[in-house]
Amino acid sequence: MDNKAEVREFLMSRRAKLTPEAAGLPGGANRRVPGLRRTEVAILAGVSVEYYAKLERGAIAGASASVLDSVSRALQLDDTERAHLLDLARAADGIPASGRARRRSSRPAAPRPSLEWALAAITDAVAFVRDTHQNLLATNELGRAFYSPVIGDGGRTPNLARFQFLDPAARDFYPDWDLFAAMCVNIMRAEAGRDPHDKGLQDLVGELSTQSETFRTLWAAHNVRTHGSGTKRFHHPVVGELTLAYEELAITAEAGHIMMVYTAEPGSPSAERLQLLASWAAKHPTTV
Repeated sequence: MDNKAEVREFLMSRRAKLTPEAAGLPGGANRRVPGLRRTEVAILAGVSVEYYAKLERGAIAGASASVLDSVSRALQLDDTERAHLLDLARAADGIPASGRARRRSSRPAAPRPSLEWALAAITDAVAFVRDTHQNLLATNELGRAFYSPVIGDGGRTPNLARFQFLDPAARDFYPDWDLFAAMCVNIMRAEAGRDPHDKGLQDLVGELSTQSETFRTLWAAHNVRTHGSGTKRFHHPVVGELTLAYEELAITAEAGHIMMVYTAEPGSPSAERLQLLASWAAKHPTTV
C-alpha cells in the first residue's frame, strides 16, 4: 500500500463528496469537478493553493497537526476520517500509529489462555476476539455456535472478511449483506491507514480484490469507519432471525485486537432464540 497514493486518493475522494452548498460556497452549473475545487479547499483551510495541492499529491510528511486539523475542518471530516488522515500523516513520517510495533508475521497470534478463560466466563452472550486482519481468534461456546457458518470445518483460521465476500452463505447469514460488506471494508481501510506496512492485511486486501468485484469497488471508495456499538440483524441456520446489540472492547494487552460482545434485548424473541442456540451449542460443540 503506497502511502502517497493512499493520501492522494483519500483527500480527493473527500473533496469530491463535499458540495459547495454544504461548504457554504456558491455553486453554479459550470463546475467541471464533483464536489469542491482544490482552490476552495485551500481557502477554507487557510493554506495556499500550492500547499494544499502538494498535500493532495500525497506529500503529507511533515505536515503540522494544525494544518491537518484545518484541512479536516475544511473537508468536514468526521472523527473517524480525521483520525485516518492523522494516521496517514504519521505513517508518512515513519511513526507507528497507536504505539503498535510493525508486524513481522502475517500468521494469526494464538490467544492467551487467560483471554480464553475470560471469554468462557461469558455465557449468555456471543463473545469473540478478532485481530486487524478480521481473523476470528477465539470465541466463547455460544460464539462458536453463532459463528458456525464462518468457522466451518475448522481447517483454517476463520476470517470474517473472507466469509463476507467469498462465501455464498454470507448472504443468508447477513440479511443486510450490503451494509455489512461496506462496514467490513471501511474498518479494514481504517486499519490500513494505521499500519501501511502490515503484510498480512496487504495480502488479504490483494486476495479479496482479486476475487470480489464488490470488495474492489468498496475499497476504491476510501471510506473509513470504526465499529463501536450498534445493532445488527442475522439469520442463523439453526434458530433463524436474530437482532443483536453489539459493543466493541479494545484489548489493551494486544494492540489491535478487540473483543466483540453481542447481546439480545431481554425478553425479546431474539433473546429466546439466543437461549435456544445456547442449548443447541451444548449438544453440538464446535472448535475454533
